[in-house]
Amino acid sequence: MSENFAVEIISPDKSILKSEAVEVTIPSYEGQMGILKDHIPLITFLRPGLIIIKENSGEKKFFIEDGTVEFSNNSLLILTSTAKSVDSLEKNSIDTIIKNSQEKISKGEISDKERYLLSYKIDTLREINK
Repeated sequence: MSENFAVEIISPDKSILKSEAVEVTIPSYEGQMGILKDHIPLITFLRPGLIIIKENSGEKKFFIEDGTVEFSNNSLLILTSTAKSVDSLEKNSIDTIIKNSQEKISKGEISDKERYLLSYKIDTLREINK
């Protein structure tokens, strides 16, 4: 019996990925969450981080800044406007995003929520840049 389930990442203008996965790890506000076949139904919000999709043929990683997730009947739907394949991100653009985010934090004119989100964004991009 197959241990796979359907996973789809959709942005407002296109479908980014439609595939079968063995496991998907998502960055939710509750923490990193692993989803396997037959997981309980779930609806949650995403914070900045990596979506890791493990398929039979390998692994795909996407950087996201926000979004929502719904898992039901072995179908995972991820809605986000910011999903970018980690393979397509260039080191220079990552460095620029990190620098801009650090500048926003250092200005001190942001809310605690914005500071929280920017810190996760910076940490994730640093991890990608290693």
